[in-house]
Amino acid sequence: MPDIVVMFFLLGVLAGLAKSDLKVPKAAYDTLSILLMLTLGLKGGLALHGQVSWHLLPEVITVILLGIAIPLALYPLLRKLVLLNEANSASIAAHYGSASAGTFAVALAFAEANNLSIAPQTTLYLVLLELPAIVVAILLYKKATGNGGSMKGIWHEALTSRGVVLLTGGVIIGYLYGPEASKDIAPLFLGAFKALLALFLLEMGVCASQHLRPFPSQHWRLISFALIAPFALALVGVAAGIALDLPQGSVLILAALTASASYIAAPAAIQAAIKEADIGLAIVAALGVTFPLNVLLGIPVYHQVMLWLAN
Repeated sequence: MPDIVVMFFLLGVLAGLAKSDLKVPKAAYDTLSILLMLTLGLKGGLALHGQVSWHLLPEVITVILLGIAIPLALYPLLRKLVLLNEANSASIAAHYGSASAGTFAVALAFAEANNLSIAPQTTLYLVLLELPAIVVAILLYKKATGNGGSMKGIWHEALTSRGVVLLTGGVIIGYLYGPEASKDIAPLFLGAFKALLALFLLEMGVCASQHLRPFPSQHWRLISFALIAPFALALVGVAAGIALDLPQGSVLILAALTASASYIAAPAAIQAAIKEADIGLAIVAALGVTFPLNVLLGIPVYHQVMLWLAN
């Protein structure tokens, strides 16, 4: 049986496909996403409390390099094989080079449910992938067209996006205060983590179904890319995690992140920097195809691939 939180996602998908009036109110969804990202940041910060040292530097640099390399590798494939223009190729490359907080949360829940050890710094992967991927993709677009806005604006959009602020802020607060000083807020954030994730995934299921009804068959090349790319990118994440000698839970989460596509931070940043990009295409691929693939099938498969390669 899949983890119970995955069933809430499936419930949302089925409700959406059945044209149910089920809908999480926008204000409630915004609150859920804020709580979820803060919780992810706090969990990482609390685990990092008293654990930071220079031996983390190779790991941090490797994850940043992944965030740079993935959009660089995907951009020419999107241009030549998926036949997208410069703006949409850069946009999709940014979304897939970046990472999904929802996928991270599901992978974290899967790792914890399977008693896989997780390094304290694993939450940092989310931010370390997010920023360079967005900036690199925008730079690719600027180089190809001479457009895209100033570098100052690009960095400001990337650094001040809601996801980055909440995740980074949560990590810093958790790291500074530690488990003992945070015990008063722990029941809300840490104790309710799976409940928050379940409700978040319920809404994500409804949203995903909307992007697949009617099925966008005219974009079959992009949909094929969104189905194939996660498995190839997950292999990169698994290989990097094993090379860094990370614990199994961290390898799995890194694989899930490299296989994922952002649908929160990247759309906002790209929409502001690349006006010509069709953000709807990116959302169809990231949220309509890749997110369900990872949540329903990908993460267990990446786990098995990780165990096979490790042995």
